[in-house]
Amino acid sequence: MPIVNRLADLADEITAWRRDFHENPEILYETVRTGQKVAELLESFGVDEVTTGIGKTGVVGVIRGRNGGAGRSVGLRADMDALPIEEATDKPYASKVPGKMHACGHDGHTAMLLGAAKYLAETRNFDGTVVVIFQPAEEGGAGAKAMIDDGLMTRWQIDEVYGMHNYPGMPVGEFAIRKGPIMAATDEFKITITGRGGHAAKPHQTIDPIVVGSQIVAVLQTIASRNADPLKSVVVSVTTFNAGNAFNVIPQEAVLRGTVRTLDPGVRDLAEDRMKSIAVSIAEGFGATATVEFRRGYPVTANHDEQTDFAVSIAGEIAGVGKVNPDIAPMMGGEDFSYMLQERPGAFIFAGNGDTAGLHHPEYDFNDDLIPVGCSYWVRLVETALPAAA
Repeated sequence: MPIVNRLADLADEITAWRRDFHENPEILYETVRTGQKVAELLESFGVDEVTTGIGKTGVVGVIRGRNGGAGRSVGLRADMDALPIEEATDKPYASKVPGKMHACGHDGHTAMLLGAAKYLAETRNFDGTVVVIFQPAEEGGAGAKAMIDDGLMTRWQIDEVYGMHNYPGMPVGEFAIRKGPIMAATDEFKITITGRGGHAAKPHQTIDPIVVGSQIVAVLQTIASRNADPLKSVVVSVTTFNAGNAFNVIPQEAVLRGTVRTLDPGVRDLAEDRMKSIAVSIAEGFGATATVEFRRGYPVTANHDEQTDFAVSIAGEIAGVGKVNPDIAPMMGGEDFSYMLQERPGAFIFAGNGDTAGLHHPEYDFNDDLIPVGCSYWVRLVETALPAAA
């Protein structure tokens, strides 16, 4: 692989940053220590501007090219937050914070973008402006939206934006991407069923919300099997069913919670409408009532065609022939980089993490062999998108 030599030389230093982040995980918007270290490193690199507090605890760095930054501006984003998971790796740099760990590789994402920033600030082998974006709260907190709401795209006049995520199970040095939807919208629902409680020995005198809820759980699956276009993906998962607390009492209420994942805005609307109709009508049929709360989460992560082609070409330079999958199947997991892609054209790519535990697993660890690969991808992307005048 044509890894940038300087980045290979920096690999040990970047790895040390990554492991420090790993030892000190912070979740959601709590990324105060992480953001502070990111800002200090950016300043030590000679980055032209460093701004903290964007999207609560996000950090933005600006690196101007040889022409003083005139012309186009490209944004590169890394997420910084960890997860509320107890680590089980036994690594010497394992989390020192009980109940929190970097189980999704955001420590590696942050370190790789820092490595690229150091190189770009040293070399300035480009014209235009690079905006390095270090984002909090990707894991359910919509940190990308918070940064956008704080003026990320307009304040720094970003023209295009790119993201990258590690991918366990794919060999290090390989990449995968696709045009259009690559990750799903992530919505949540809560269905509250109210019946009539009573003695379990006299069910005929009650309206059993557990029976009603069980029927609703089964019929919700017809949204995918009988309502949605078979060629358009939708997942409806009921993940909690809470009702009652005694063996001889039929409860008054049952509560179902779960998630809906879709790749198409029309299917998203369909799923919400059908869920409400199914729950209410089934409950009424039993003489109960049902209320449905449907909370829309992250939108679909949809790559732009031109920028995806560009990302494929850059990844191909780094990985070589046959090491870039340009049409990976969409995934039903969510990603709040979707908000950035709604604001500006760009592309989100996966980089192989090797044979490691899966994301969000207590034994997961970011593969440090990916560091020079990911850093090289960022650097070549910038130098190609913003070529320096001869």
